[in-house]
Amino acid sequence: MATREIFWNIEPFGIILYFLLIPLAVVLAYGLYRRYRLWRLGQPDNRLDNLGRRLWSFAVTGVVDGFIHRRFLREPYPGLIHFLMFWGALFFLLAAVIDFITHYTIGGLQGAPYLGISFAVDVLGIAAIIGVIFAAYRRYIQRPQRLDNKPENAIALALFFFIVLTGFIVEGLRIAAEHDPWAAWQPGGWVVAQIFGGLSEGTLLTLHRSLWWFHMALVLGAITYVALTFSSLAHIVVAPFNVLFRSSRPKGALAPIDLEEAETFGAAKITDFTWKQLLDLDSCTRCGRCQDACPAYATEKPLSPKKVIQDLKRHWLEVGPSLLAAKDSGGNGGNPGDNGVSMIGDVILEDEIWSCTTCRACQEVCPVFVEHIDKIIDMRRNLVLEQAEIPETAESALRCIEDRGHSCRGTTATRSWCLSLDVVHLAEDRDVDIVYFVGCAAALEDRNMKVAVAVVEVLKAAGLKVGVLCEEETCCGEPARRLGNEYLFQIQAQKNIEVFNSYGIKKIVVSCPHCYNTIKNEYPQFGGVFEVVHHSQLIAELIKRGRLKPGNALGKTVTYHDACYLGRHNDIYEEPRQVVKAIPGSRLVEMQRSRRRSFCCGGGGGRFWMEERIGTRINEARTQQIIETKADIVATACPYCLQMFEDAIKAKEASEFLKAMDLAELVAAAIEQRSTG
Repeated sequence: MATREIFWNIEPFGIILYFLLIPLAVVLAYGLYRRYRLWRLGQPDNRLDNLGRRLWSFAVTGVVDGFIHRRFLREPYPGLIHFLMFWGALFFLLAAVIDFITHYTIGGLQGAPYLGISFAVDVLGIAAIIGVIFAAYRRYIQRPQRLDNKPENAIALALFFFIVLTGFIVEGLRIAAEHDPWAAWQPGGWVVAQIFGGLSEGTLLTLHRSLWWFHMALVLGAITYVALTFSSLAHIVVAPFNVLFRSSRPKGALAPIDLEEAETFGAAKITDFTWKQLLDLDSCTRCGRCQDACPAYATEKPLSPKKVIQDLKRHWLEVGPSLLAAKDSGGNGGNPGDNGVSMIGDVILEDEIWSCTTCRACQEVCPVFVEHIDKIIDMRRNLVLEQAEIPETAESALRCIEDRGHSCRGTTATRSWCLSLDVVHLAEDRDVDIVYFVGCAAALEDRNMKVAVAVVEVLKAAGLKVGVLCEEETCCGEPARRLGNEYLFQIQAQKNIEVFNSYGIKKIVVSCPHCYNTIKNEYPQFGGVFEVVHHSQLIAELIKRGRLKPGNALGKTVTYHDACYLGRHNDIYEEPRQVVKAIPGSRLVEMQRSRRRSFCCGGGGGRFWMEERIGTRINEARTQQIIETKADIVATACPYCLQMFEDAIKAKEASEFLKAMDLAELVAAAIEQRSTG
């Protein structure tokens, strides 16, 4: 019967290993406790809300992004490297656990189960060694820009490699000494056995016993090293907790500030972040995926999401011990550890903070679900609400919202022109099919006014009775919130919620993804729960139901740009493409960076109202990607994107062969007849 003795050639000394596990457990507990105390320097944050849904989400994510490696494998080369190392290490661990349990319950694995597990462990062990070799080659020979090499990286790879290698050597020495008839089921060990097969039995036994203890010393030493240094290998322990405790808010929703109870606004010190935000810092593995995805970094801005996280971590670990000492001695854990270093300005530059477009590309690719945007917004909140520091042009937009109820500084237009459309003014008639929340840009900026006209034309063609608030509509507040003025945002949110409730509004259509995200995902934080649809979703549904029948042939090649707040923030990818494909004579071509990988237009996160003085303009970089598709039209579903592309097309002198249009404009031009069936 195929089997193997668990402590072959080690008895009676194998029991020593169990005694060694006791101090190892103490060291591990001590290391985790030290880190736990550092995490607890952060502010309280309830991350056990919706526990049932949270646990289910954790389980699904564990399977999809952990075992299957979905996020990793979106980049096949580094993803496959990690996949091989992950599964090799996991099976080594599982095999050890199974060996232990079966040894003390049924006398050890035997027969087919033993052979199957032995074969799987060896194959995956070989795969793990291949993974380590390619990881070292990529890190130290190819040296991609996003990877920064530290001694801990070399130590991690060396430990991994030699633990697996010595495991195979120990196995091979046993096979050679025992003349194991089932050796073919352990291909890694079999190869080693061929190398050492000519040695005497005594030599094989001595080598086996010595290397077995050396192998165990490597394993125990690696665990001790991780526990005491909390190097990058600690993500094996920390990352699952970071995934479990990730935000349960909708992806596009920021955390609100309790303006009446908050002692400080935003984050000026490391202790102003929550404990979960500090856990984020430990979870980051410095893989650089976020940096590669960041449009600000790609266009020579000072922002790198990876660098922000690592700089905050470095600062946290520098000031943390003195903060804990002050706390233990009865202090409040405040300034004693700051060492005269300002987190905003010294650790994180203001230009880094204001360069972020909040496009969420960083969080979309992060394999351990680090939440970059919340930290940047918290620092903006402190700059704006406590230090009164904000770029001048952004400040004028906020002042415009405060004084005039919209963000379109310099315009002389008013929302009353909307009544010239074939719509119903809710103040006169509340009996409508749907309420169109026009938004600031579509109501007050010349180019986007044409989009509002097209939206109404399309909805009317489908037989819908459309209502508008006209002058009672005010800015949804999104620019204020992303620019850090939470106070102004909450004022705007409450105003709109009160108006919506006063008219009994239940269903709202918007043509701006930023309005969509704010009303749908953030107004519920203040009691405003409404059904919100984006016009691309509604148009796609009307076409599907036959109420809209585009008939006029477009005869153009169209590429669709995924707006960040429609795509990554709200997972709306298919409906806009369905709309384009439904237009006769249109040919849809995709950009290299589309859907989840879409490249921001540069207008999100309040950047629409800021001058872009550093590096290449983001909208021009994206427009170059559009030009490379050789499309005639870039279709958008966002007023910010539309305006950013209009400007970039002119700047790149591409107006003769490229046009930016909203989806509603494309459909309005293609409608052949109205069908209300």
